[in-house]
Order: sequence, then C-alpha cells, then structure tokens
Amino acid sequence: MAGIDDPTPRSPGGTVLLRVRAALPLLGPSERRVAQVILDRPEAVTEWSTAELATIAGTSAATVVRACQNLGFRGFQHLRLEVARAAPCERTPTLDAHPLARVFDDAADAISLSRASVDLAGIDAAVEVLALARRLVLVGTGFSAPPLQDAAMRFATLGRPVEAPSDVLGQQFAARSLTSVDACLTVSYSGANAHTLRACRAAKEGGARVIAVTSFPRSPLTQLADICLVTGPVTRTHDVDPFLSRLSHLLVLHTLHTALQARPGSTATGPMREVVAEALIDET
Repeated sequence: MAGIDDPTPRSPGGTVLLRVRAALPLLGPSERRVAQVILDRPEAVTEWSTAELATIAGTSAATVVRACQNLGFRGFQHLRLEVARAAPCERTPTLDAHPLARVFDDAADAISLSRASVDLAGIDAAVEVLALARRLVLVGTGFSAPPLQDAAMRFATLGRPVEAPSDVLGQQFAARSLTSVDACLTVSYSGANAHTLRACRAAKEGGARVIAVTSFPRSPLTQLADICLVTGPVTRTHDVDPFLSRLSHLLVLHTLHTALQARPGSTATGPMREVVAEALIDET
C-alpha cells in the first residue's frame, strides 16, 4: 500500500502499533475499524482468531486479512505475532544487569506464565493418546524443530515407535501414512506454519489424533488439532527467535515424556543407558 514502505517491523518495541496508527488515514472505512480495534485492544488481539476480530470490528474475515496486508503484514497471523512481540513484559527488565541475569530472569518469568497457561487435563489426554499410539510422527519446522528432535530421542528411550523427519516433505509423507491407531505430535509457535498445517491435515485425513504444542489459543492449528497444549505467547524480548516460547514448549514435551515413563508397563530405560555408556571413551 502506498505510504507504507517497510513490510516488516525492524524492532518490536512499539513500532507495530505506531505503524497501524500512522496508516489509519490511508485505510477504507471497514479496514479502519479493524485497525482501530487493534490499537484499542492490543493485548486481546493476541488471543483472537481472524473471525473474532472481524466480529468485534463489525466486518468480515476477508476484510481483516486485507486490512492486515494493507498495513504491510502477510495477514492477521503475521500481525498478531508482531503485536505479541511488541507487548511489554510483565517484569520491568533491569537494563544494566548482566546478560546472564536478564536471560535467566526472562526464562523464569516465561516458565511461570506457561506453567499457569497449560491445561493439566490436556496433558493427561495427550499422554493417553501417546501411550496407545502404534506409531508417532513428530512434525514442526524452523525454530520448533529442535524441541521436536529432542523429544523424539526421549520418546525413543522409552521404546516408543517414533519418527521425526527433518525435511518438510518427509514430514508430510510420514503424516500421510498414519491411520486411526497412530498419533501426530506437532510444535508451532504461531500455529499458522503452512508446512506444519499440511502435515497435520494429512494425519487427520488418515484418522490419526493430532496433539499440538503451541503458544496461541486461537490459530489454524488449534482449530485443527484434537488436543491443544497452549503455553501462551511469552516471547517478547527477541525479534526473530521465539526462544522463551521454545523453552516452554520443550518443557511441555519433557512433561509428556515423564508422564509416559511413569505409566505402568513402560519400557525400562536401563538398556538405553547402556547405549549412552558405550558412546563414552575411556581416558588413557
């Protein structure tokens, strides 16, 4: 749109809302209502779906998407991520503190928020599905991939039949082979990753149950998944890497592993520890 040159905010600290406010005169009446709602209720926007924002703005979902695109975003999901990153942290950071102190303090705050956000009943339901699954396929890309690879190794120590292809096409191939006795476990910060959604839809079409670990309660992924474990959009101090959310996702995955390990009849990890021991080299 004319007058908006930079399609992506360079810094999260308030730039997003400033851009929305500056663009108001350039928008049509319906799109202006969408932008005004975003300005009036930025904290709530991160919890809404496209349809919910459209209802509150008194317009259509298509108008919401068009308004976001005219503001320079790819769509509502992109705008929502940037608004979440622009939101002030619950704790006022001590800028002169050592980076170690800031990082650990931010992590502690993020973990506390996520601990209060994750539904315990959802954890129990996910563990039940994982315990009964004949096969388990893990899907996720980008910054969500490392927690999944870690989880795949942990599930393997329990003797679980788990696959975690790193290639996005490999994930879709594996997901398409799942059936009603299998499960698909996915991690996505935004809940709107196109590759992840394709793999999850393929798993659902085959009858598999889909378990999602994500940060936003309203997203295309939470609408698709059978079980949603939502940690909250806790990443607000980094422009690109959603590290704090990734940390929370990792802890949720570790919780699933721990709960599976505690179930009666779970495979003993003794033989797996021997694998680790054999990988060590004695000093000479």
